[in-house]
Amino acid sequence: MSAPEGLRELLLSRIADVPDYPKPGVVFKDITPLLADPVAFGTLTDAFVSLCERYGADKVVGLEARGFILAAPVAVRAGIGFVPVRKAGKLPGATLRQAYELEYGTAEIEIHADALAAGDRVLVIDDVLATGGTAEASLELVRRAGAEVAGVAVLMELGFLAGRQRLEPGLKGAPLEALITV
Repeated sequence: MSAPEGLRELLLSRIADVPDYPKPGVVFKDITPLLADPVAFGTLTDAFVSLCERYGADKVVGLEARGFILAAPVAVRAGIGFVPVRKAGKLPGATLRQAYELEYGTAEIEIHADALAAGDRVLVIDDVLATGGTAEASLELVRRAGAEVAGVAVLMELGFLAGRQRLEPGLKGAPLEALITV
C-alpha cells in the first residue's frame, strides 16, 4: 500500500535529493527538512500511528538511527511501547544479536533480550527500505524475542534496490507498508 496522494506529495516535497552523497553517483534522500517541518512530521507520525492501529501493534521497533526518530513519536502518540534495535555493542545488559549480509561484508544488530515478550505484536519502523538486510535481521530478532511481527512500515522504499523481494520470505505474510516508493 502506498500513501494517499496528498500525504505522498507533502512528504515528497519535504525530502531533499543530495546528489553524489555519500559517494559519486548516489542520490541521497535527506529527510531532515521533513523532520524540521512540524506539519509534515506530525502527518507522517499520524500515518504510522494509523498503521499501528490497523495491524494491532502494541510495540514499535525503531531501527538505528533514523528509525528511532520516526518510531519514538509514533509510540508516544499511539500509547504503546518503543523498542530500539541498535548496532551491536551499543545496548547495556543482556541482548539478542543478529548478523546480516551487507553488499560488502556483514553487520550485526541487537535488541534487549527482555524488551519483547510472547504475545507482543510489533510494528517495525524505519525511514528507508533499501536492500532489506537490516529490516530482515530485525524481523528475526523480534521473533527470537518471542514476539509476533505485526508488520513493517517505512517512509520510503527504494524500489530499484529490491529490498521488498529480499524481505518477503521473512515477513511470513505480515504486511510491508511503504508510504513512498521511488
